[in-house]
Amino acid sequence: MFSERMKKLTPYIPGEQPQDRKYLKLNTNENPYPPSPWIKTFLKSFDIEKLRLYPDPLFQNLRAKIAQGCGVQSENVFISNGSDEALSFSFYAFFDSCQGELLFPEFTYSFYPVYCDFYGIKYEKIPLRDDFRIDIEAFLTKKDSCGIIFPNPNAPTGICLSIKSLIHLLDNYSQDRVIIIDEAYVDFGGESAVSLIDRYRNLLIIKTFSKSMSLAGLRLGFAIGSKELIQALFTVKDSFNSYPAGMLAQLIGAIAISDTAYYQSITEKIIQTRDYFYSELKRLGWNVLPSKANFIFAEKKGTPGEEIYLRLKARGILVRHFNVQGINNFVRITIGTKKEMDLFLDEVEKIF
Repeated sequence: MFSERMKKLTPYIPGEQPQDRKYLKLNTNENPYPPSPWIKTFLKSFDIEKLRLYPDPLFQNLRAKIAQGCGVQSENVFISNGSDEALSFSFYAFFDSCQGELLFPEFTYSFYPVYCDFYGIKYEKIPLRDDFRIDIEAFLTKKDSCGIIFPNPNAPTGICLSIKSLIHLLDNYSQDRVIIIDEAYVDFGGESAVSLIDRYRNLLIIKTFSKSMSLAGLRLGFAIGSKELIQALFTVKDSFNSYPAGMLAQLIGAIAISDTAYYQSITEKIIQTRDYFYSELKRLGWNVLPSKANFIFAEKKGTPGEEIYLRLKARGILVRHFNVQGINNFVRITIGTKKEMDLFLDEVEKIF
């Protein structure tokens, strides 16, 4: 009944969404603040008659808004149903095992090996440095790879590479192989590499509306790159689904990308809360990695990560634990409001 391909799949497991009680939910990196108030105003006046029509398969208005906000041209922008879809299309379009293995960090977004298995792409995990930073030089030793992908800031560590490091990688890697930088969390303190796409035709940037723009429930993402890379993504899309982003998603996305003042204000709140929480957790004796994301990665020496996760869950707090050798003593903690993080700190002092 089932294909051999399906039988071999090991799917990605998202953060749990339990319904048995009310939790302080710090496990899926959701934004603690609501989307732009402009969106609420728009929805109140939206003409539902328009929903009987198909959405624009070229996403022209939304691409123009994103291009304006990012300082690129519309032809440099691709829209997707969440950034995961842009990643999936990219794996199909740019990576091929006959050209070598795809490279990504040993500890990173766990969807990458899932996509490789789905599309039959060989891959190699590159160990992080001892301080958990991505090792650019180790990537550059792999001359026969078919491409590179990593998040910046990395997930789940939260550690961010500088633009200088990215330029070093791009200058010394094959221009005929695509490098994808997944910038899901870059707005929380990192520096985007979008300004480099005109200089490097093999650079693709993946972004999302889920994190800094508080629209995880909308499922909207986008990619920025050279005209050739973007056209390849459209070819893959139109061979799979011509309408991945609905009309409402496109309209709401255009509104969100325009309300820069509001989103800058809530992003700054998250950054301030993260830095405060980082200092307080270290004061309590935790080892905390430096983060430029809307989460931190931390361990309590002498206490296994799974035990931390279970004891917090019993007290109504959800964090993310990865049962992977090398990081299994860590937990990933989403940054909520200051009130929520103070509640977390109070519970931690009681439990540990």
